[in-house]
Amino acid sequence: MAQHRVVVIGGGFGGLQAVAKLRRAAVDITLIDRRNFHLFQPLTYQVATGALSPGEIAYPLRAIFKRDKNVRVLMAEVAGFDLEARAVRIEPVEAALPPSTVPYDTLIVAGGSRYSYFGHDEWESFAPEVKSLESALAARSRILEAFEAAELDDDADRRRRRLTFMVVGAGPTGVEIAGQIAELTRDTLRRDFRAVDPRDGRVLLIEAADRVLGTFPPSLSRKAERALEHLGATVLLNRTVVGIDADGVAIKGADDSVERIAGDTVIWAAGVNASALATQLAELTGAELDRAGRVTVEPDLTLPGHPEVLALGDMIRKRETTGEATPFPGVAPVAMQQGRYAAKVVRDRLRGRPVKPFRYRDKGNLATIGRARAVADINGLRLSGVFAWFIWLTVHLFYLVGFQNRVLVFIRWSVSFATHGRGARLITGAPSDEVTRASGR
Repeated sequence: MAQHRVVVIGGGFGGLQAVAKLRRAAVDITLIDRRNFHLFQPLTYQVATGALSPGEIAYPLRAIFKRDKNVRVLMAEVAGFDLEARAVRIEPVEAALPPSTVPYDTLIVAGGSRYSYFGHDEWESFAPEVKSLESALAARSRILEAFEAAELDDDADRRRRRLTFMVVGAGPTGVEIAGQIAELTRDTLRRDFRAVDPRDGRVLLIEAADRVLGTFPPSLSRKAERALEHLGATVLLNRTVVGIDADGVAIKGADDSVERIAGDTVIWAAGVNASALATQLAELTGAELDRAGRVTVEPDLTLPGHPEVLALGDMIRKRETTGEATPFPGVAPVAMQQGRYAAKVVRDRLRGRPVKPFRYRDKGNLATIGRARAVADINGLRLSGVFAWFIWLTVHLFYLVGFQNRVLVFIRWSVSFATHGRGARLITGAPSDEVTRASGR
């Protein structure tokens, strides 16, 4: 008798946990991802600011499961679903190969999310995000190129614009990357240039709400804001971005007045939209979508009318027994718990056991602002400063995939702490138009 076939889409936190908890079960698993590696997204901003190298926060999927003979990894794009035939249509990343289908008995979809530009996709070319490894590397080049261009520029106004860094969105990612850029300007690069002083750089954190870290308690939000200001960053609250172009950002204040801020470097860290796979599944099953594109699943994370299809992570919200739909925080622990739950659902069904609804156990929030600065809200315990920073370090090292990566990141952080240096300050790829036109703008 053929073994139960499980197809998992997405090698992120949720998909990885689902496969890891099923690899000892009597099932055949196919893991599909458009990349050949698992990315530790909570640290992509450190790649964007030169604190870590790409290989230190990514790990090949095939290497993770190389000893598990029942796990097959496919590097491909998901082109669609045939729910009646129980098959996934895929297109290999290598264009020379033809499309194909992968059959399943149980399908687990963990497509994740992407940053939303709130209907202004044209802003993306001027304000890169740092959610993917590729975009983090592009952001790193853009940040470092700004200093290089300022070193070549003799015009004081243009130099000021080049050394103005704006981060849009004051959630954990925005706060963390703003703090890292501030440390670059005030500390790491202060002796690297001759014609320009990096400490003259401005770091602006722009947020539409009335405080940073809106999911944290107000007391920790205030401490995070003070820590940013101590690093030299400027926090602009109650400001809504209404325009981004090559010359800077337009922001609207609470009184509806619009202000333009000139600057060459903008990093986007605002809201997110669910993966397009959520929309496909909603159209096929009649499930509801919310404004962020999240598909509404049943209490056991299955799609309406299709108990063999589970969805999880940033792309879903769960319907409660009361009928209301509840979204989950867009953090790694949610996806990891749901991935483990999805694996348990498969195992329980194979054993004929009843399945209980999924329940998220919130273990708290962590955010780092900079060197020895962090805030933590853990089961009602509110911490800040060095102790919170050590907790942040420990948690992130623990959840990194691969022993080698844990060792490398620990060494990198230790050296960085001792020397105030960043060993991955490399500008990769083709030089941007801004740098090649540095002397003519």
